[in-house]
Amino acid sequence: MLSATDILEARILIVDDQAANVMLLEEMLREEGYQRITSTTDPYAVGALHRANHFDLILLDLQMPGMDGFQVMEDLKKHEVDGYVPILVITAQPGHKLRALTSGAKDFVAKPFDLVEVKTRIHNMLEVRLLYKKLERYNQVLEQTVLERTAELRESEARFRRLTELASDWYWEQDAKGDFTKEYGPVQEMLGIPLDSLLGEIRQEQGVRWNEAERAVLKSNMEARRPFLDFVFSRLDGDGVRQYFQVSGEPKFNASGGFTGYRGVGREVTANMLDIAKTAHAAPDSAIAPPAGSPT
Repeated sequence: MLSATDILEARILIVDDQAANVMLLEEMLREEGYQRITSTTDPYAVGALHRANHFDLILLDLQMPGMDGFQVMEDLKKHEVDGYVPILVITAQPGHKLRALTSGAKDFVAKPFDLVEVKTRIHNMLEVRLLYKKLERYNQVLEQTVLERTAELRESEARFRRLTELASDWYWEQDAKGDFTKEYGPVQEMLGIPLDSLLGEIRQEQGVRWNEAERAVLKSNMEARRPFLDFVFSRLDGDGVRQYFQVSGEPKFNASGGFTGYRGVGREVTANMLDIAKTAHAAPDSAIAPPAGSPT
């Protein structure tokens, strides 16, 4: 909302070739409490004055020698950045009113002045103009805020992706139907379920054999909407080589508690599992014997 101070501190320019009219308008505005009033009897000076001061309202006489009010308005349009020229025309010719409005004036008052009418129209025009400027500033701040938040989100996502890449081989998200919605890293390739773009469906690589018991446990967890941490499952690839994968995931829910899918990270741990197997195979019996008192 605008305060009375906002309106009384608005920048106003009076343009009239008659000094007596200028003095009358200046006196009226000062009596109303307006603080920032500029005036000129030279229509050729209006463009430069407005570019220097960015007036919130221009009181413009139409009938002036050399350069009339219509020409002044055309000149102002060339230099107004936001396309809004806040002009209240002053005319003694009734036939000029429509032409003035179509030329860009926002309102008009007739000569001789009705001071109450002039005060009211000035106040109303300033209120509209200042609200317009306030909205414009708000939109600029909002746009800048959106740009900043977008940049922050992109930076945060980039950091997250980098941390994910360092901590795992892939990150994925699935929707409630199990379809992949986000993939960072060769998720489907590593799991052996690449997307067949010709058939439009997921197919398993030829010759790959999964450990179905392990897969059943993983499937059970996901169907029950349970989180799982460092779950290991394996498969034999097309060459008969066993591969191991470690995966962690958690279900996603919306604000209403509805299930929306899963997200998680995973990595291939074949080398780790083979190292563990070699270590266990090479260790003496005493090293792997159960502690005393353990059931046998």
